[in-house]
Formats: sequence, structure tokens, C-alpha cells
Amino acid sequence: MPRFPHHADMVGSLLRSRQLIDARAARSAGAMSADDLRSIEDAAVADAVRRQEDVGLPAVTDGEFRRDWWHLDFLEGLGGMGTAERARPKDFSGEGEMPPIPVVDGTVHHRGAIFVDAYEHLHACATRSIPKITIPGPGMANLMGGPAAISGDAYPDKAKFWDDLVAAYRAEVELLYSAGCRYLQMDDVGFAYLCDPDFRDQMVARGEDPDELVVTYRDAMNAVIADRPADLIVSTHMCRGNFRSRWVASGGYEPIAEAVFGSLDVDAFFLEFDDDRSGGFEPLRHLAPGKTAVLGLVTTKTPHLEDPDRIKRQIETASQFVPAERLALSPQCGFSSSHHGNDITEDQQWEKLRLVVDVAADVWGS
Repeated sequence: MPRFPHHADMVGSLLRSRQLIDARAARSAGAMSADDLRSIEDAAVADAVRRQEDVGLPAVTDGEFRRDWWHLDFLEGLGGMGTAERARPKDFSGEGEMPPIPVVDGTVHHRGAIFVDAYEHLHACATRSIPKITIPGPGMANLMGGPAAISGDAYPDKAKFWDDLVAAYRAEVELLYSAGCRYLQMDDVGFAYLCDPDFRDQMVARGEDPDELVVTYRDAMNAVIADRPADLIVSTHMCRGNFRSRWVASGGYEPIAEAVFGSLDVDAFFLEFDDDRSGGFEPLRHLAPGKTAVLGLVTTKTPHLEDPDRIKRQIETASQFVPAERLALSPQCGFSSSHHGNDITEDQQWEKLRLVVDVAADVWGS
């Protein structure tokens, strides 16, 4: 039987309210104190948790409201890591701001709690649900920059970088567990990007083997959660890009399915299946026993509300490869992977989350 305890979930981020957006902008401009911003964030998280619980989600997040970017705020919290404005290996469709990339400019270490305070407030707000904290997977420290983004002075031996990164991650996970965290999600888009033939070619062009990268990222995540407490649920999310309703990569999961679905030791895989770019369900045949595939069949990129009957048919199709009791349903990604948000309204966001809960109840029961 799967360890993952429910059949309806959400990935992590939620759209920011105008009040929260304005407050964070004021803080960045020096027009608001840190304490005042924290009070506004606390209230926004409490409201988001209440609304998630009212919708009926069995697990809730803080919407990632305290972050500018889903991954960079965490990575910059590690000693020895920063960010740089560099060209992405593959551009998003359209014009506009490009997300920074992580760079390693010193010896990586855990210099203090990163998301523990955020988790503790989330935990205090969640009265009817499991509080889930999301962090980027360790592969996200390397995916976009590659070897060139790792200081040669700090790491003449790149293997030592991975050892230090894993140790830093383990320190944060231990602090989160001590604070009460029992549901941790590590998001790593690298697994899905490395399904894209064009992206794989770009990795080869920078001198790396795409298949070896998949294994490196998998092994690093496995090392972070090795020997974890039995009551700590761990999931991972992988998608093909989500920035202002734009995307990066295409391609089904087959190139990474055996290595990741079969050997990554998480309890659940949040997988993007909301359009043809994601391929079919066939790679799910590699899912290891006891693991859950959370089908991202509801898009966060557009306001169109999916047909519940079509979703049910898709779940039935997926059950040809994984038993239905080891399937679950969620949106394909977060609604606001960065502070910019997606091209969708808050009301539409809540309609989509209610749809997830209602369809899951019809398929698997309450």
C-alpha cells in the first residue's frame, strides 16, 4: 500500500493578493519595515490556509507567499550560494524578465534555518489539514548554470560540491522535522527538462551527459532524505517550466522514467499531464511499488476550467499503468511559481482547486 495518505493535493504556490504584492514591493523599496511586512504575510498565509481547508484540501501550504521565486529564496539562504542574471539554456516563449540562475561562489554550507519560521507559522494556521512545506530539490542548484556556475576555487573537485550541498540540505530538513514538519516536498524541474530533446542537446553542448545528470540529481535527493523518520512524507514535483503562464520544455517522461520513477525514494511524484507537451501515461509503468503518481491534470496556466468527466477518463487511462489506489490528482504546477503570478485570477484558482477535490472525491471517495 502507498504511504502517501490522500488522493487530492496541490503543488505549492498560490497567487499573491494585491495587498501582499504591494507590501513586498514597499519593503523592497525601503518604504516598509520587516516587521510590518511579516505581519501582512502572516495574515495572508492564515487566510490562504483557511481557504484551502474550506475547499477541502487534506494538505495545505503557505502559498510560498514569503518568496520571490519558488527556488531561489531557499538556495540563496545557503552559505556559498548566490544568483546571477545569465542567459537561460532555452528561452521562455515571449519577451520580458528572465529568472536569475543559482551560482556557487563559495563553499556550500547550512548557515542557519531558512524556512523553519515560515513552516512554524503555517503549522500554527493549519487546524484541519497536514501542513506541507516546499523546497527546491538539490538538482536546482546546478541545472541552469552547470559546471561553469560552480566556483573552481571553492570546488576544484565537483564531487565535493555535491557532498556539501547534501549536508546543507540535510541540516535544514532536520530542523524542519524538529519544528513539526511531517510532509516535505522537493521540487525539481530538472527531471522533466531532461526529457526534452532540445534541452538534452544543450546539456551535451555544455559538456554534460543528460542521463548522468538525471542520476546525479536523483542520487543527491535520495541522499538528502536517506534514513528519514518513518513518519515524514516526502514528495517531489517536476514540471516543464511555469513563469507568467509560460513554459520551457516539452516531451514525455520516458527518458527519465526508469531511473527516477523506479529509484527515487520519495513517496509521491507530482507530475505534469495537463497538455500534449507532457506525453502519455505509459512511463508510469516504471513507478516503484508503494509510490504514488499525483496526476497534474488541471492546468494553472490558463483560466479554462477543465471538464470533470474528461479528468476521470484520464485517471482511468492512467490506471492501466498504475493501480488506481496509487494515483492522486492535483494541478500540474503551482499558481505562482514566482511573485509575478500566472494569467489567471484568484477566483479561478480556487475553482480549479475545488475541482481537484470534487473529482478526487468522486473517483476515490471522501
